[in-house]
Parts: sequence; structure tokens; C-alpha cells
Amino acid sequence: MKIGLHIADFTYPAGPAGLADDLTRIVVAAEEAGFARVSVMDHVWQIPAVGPVHHDMLEAYTTLGFIAARTSTVELLAWVSAVTYRHPGMLAKLVSTLDVLSKGRAWLGIGAAWNGEEAAGLGLPFPPLGERFERLDETLRICRQMWSGSEAPFEGRHYTLARTLNAPQPLRRPPILIGGGGERRTLRLVARHAQACNLFAGTDLAHKLDVLRGHCAAEGRDYDDIEKTVLVQLDPGDRGEHIDALRAQLEGFAALGFAEAHCWLPRMWQTERLALLGRELVPAAAALH
Repeated sequence: MKIGLHIADFTYPAGPAGLADDLTRIVVAAEEAGFARVSVMDHVWQIPAVGPVHHDMLEAYTTLGFIAARTSTVELLAWVSAVTYRHPGMLAKLVSTLDVLSKGRAWLGIGAAWNGEEAAGLGLPFPPLGERFERLDETLRICRQMWSGSEAPFEGRHYTLARTLNAPQPLRRPPILIGGGGERRTLRLVARHAQACNLFAGTDLAHKLDVLRGHCAAEGRDYDDIEKTVLVQLDPGDRGEHIDALRAQLEGFAALGFAEAHCWLPRMWQTERLALLGRELVPAAAALH
């Protein structure tokens, strides 16, 4: 099992003037600690689960480009891109650019979007849920077409592209991760389009995986070809007092078939906490199958 780092909070003690240096320290420490991936949220305001709405929030793809220049091995993605915030042709180009400039480390993380308040606040498109899922399906089809080398037109219900030229192509075709556990639509799109899914840690994980297995059978997709990831808080404690409990938690995820625990932790600007996870948890996770 791999461990990834999710950066959801950009409000650090040094404030905006120190944010570039703090973020550099965090991602360098994560890479040195053996984290496999680094992600950022695709929000323009802070979300209630993390902090007050007025707390600092950086635009996702600008931030990923910054992180790419300061790391060399971690894979990079938005966790997850809000489908309606960018035209799919531009989104495919953004991820392609990130992949080329990071030397082949970009993923496309994407979902149907949920934060209507921030979208209304900044005037971003936010159609009804059913339409957002239709747009998600078309966006995934467009990205896959643009990364295939095809320049053919695309004609969908919501998007029309006259020529899907994409040069340069990514160094590798970016894997697609779809976030969310919606049983009727989200997990069906995982089975149809994605290389990975992401679920929130909870008591229903086994059930969600069974639903995904059913969608894979309906789509003619090998369930084992899809990487299962789980988003979870991994707080080691100030002195590592929670490490044993975290190891047990990871063992439970691995037993269900999860290949990555993508974690967020409080006060990650205190990079010794990342180093502690690197010493005590990353090797233990790597031994799980």
C-alpha cells in the first residue's frame, strides 16, 4: 500500500508572504518521507470540513505546477477537479502541460463538483447535478480522445470541439481518478473511464466496493484493473502516540483491497510530522498487500 499526501489547508502561521516557502518545505519533506503522491483541492474558497471559508485557498493547477518544480518523484493531481470549473479541452491541456513539465507525473483527478456556494460567489458554472454528471462523462471522453493522439472533432450534448489537437502529448497518458462514492452514477463512471477511484474512509467501504464490482461487470471491465484509494486523516500525534492505531487502520484498508491511503493531517507545516509518518507508517504500509 502507498501513502499519499492531500494538502487541503494553506493557512499557515507565516501567512501568504511565507506560503511559497512553507509549501516548498511541505512537499519536499513529503517526497523525502516516501509519500507516493501529492494532491491539492480544487476549490477557490476553503471548505467547511477544513476551516472557515475565508481561509487561504490557492488555485489548484497553478499550485501543482509550483509543486512540480520543487519535487522529482511524487505523482501530482487535483483531488479532485470540479468538472464545470474548466472547459474540458482546457482541462486536458492543463493536465498535459503538468505531465510534460513534471516529466510524466500527472494524474487527472476529477468529480462532478459539489460546492455551489463558491461557484455562485465567483460566477463559476454550476448546473444541476444531473447535467454535471452528463458533463463529467463528456469531459472524460474528451480527455481520453485528446490524449490518444486523435485530432477528430468531438460533438456532445454539452461540448463541441472542432479539432482535438493536443501538442505536446503527455509523456504518459495521465491516469484518471474519479472521486466520490455515488453508487448510481459516480461508480459507474469509474468502471467506464477511470484507472482509480477514491472513497472516503467510513463503515460502508466494503459495500461501495461491491457496487463498483457490479458496475465493472456491467461495463465489461476488470474490477482488479481499477486502483482503489481511500481518503483518510492520518494524524500520528505529536509524539507518535497514534502510530499503532494508524497501522491497524491501514491493515483494514489493505484487507479490503485498497492500494493507497491518501491522507491529510493537521499542522503539516510542522514537517517533522511528515517525517514521523515516513519513518513509522510508509514502510509498514509498503509491506501490506
